[in-house]
Amino acid sequence: MAEQAPSFFDMFSKLAQDLRVPGVDVERLMEGHRKNMDAMVRAAQATSSGVAAVAGKQAEIVQAAFAEVMALVRDFKPAGSPQEVVAKQTEFARKAFEAAGQHTRDIADLMQKSTADAIQIVQDRLRESLEEIRGSVDPRK
Repeated sequence: MAEQAPSFFDMFSKLAQDLRVPGVDVERLMEGHRKNMDAMVRAAQATSSGVAAVAGKQAEIVQAAFAEVMALVRDFKPAGSPQEVVAKQTEFARKAFEAAGQHTRDIADLMQKSTADAIQIVQDRLRESLEEIRGSVDPRK
C-alpha cells in the first residue's frame, strides 16, 4: 500500500517542534492556521453562492425581459396620429429603460451582499487570528 504524503500542517508542525523555538505554542499556532484555512473555504463558498445567485438573477431577468418584449411587441399597434405613435414608442422605451435599471440595481445588490459576506468572514478570522497569535507567544521565554 502506498504511503500517504504528510500534509503541510504536519510538516510545519514537525519543523517547528524540531527547531524547539522557545515560548511558542506550536500546536496553538497550527490550530490557528487550520482555522484560517476554514475561513478561506467559507469565504470562497460565500463568493460562490453569490456568483450562483447573480447568474440565477440574470437568467430570471433575461426570461422576464424576453416575455415583456414579446408582450409589448404583440400588443403594440401603431395606430393613430404620428404624435400618438411617438408617445407609444416613448412609453415602450421608458418601460424598457426602467426595467433595465431595476435589474441592474438588483444584480449590484446581490454582488455587494456576496462580497460583503466573504469579506466579513475573512475580517472576523483575522481578528481571531491576531488574538490567537498573541496568546501563543509567551514573552517570558
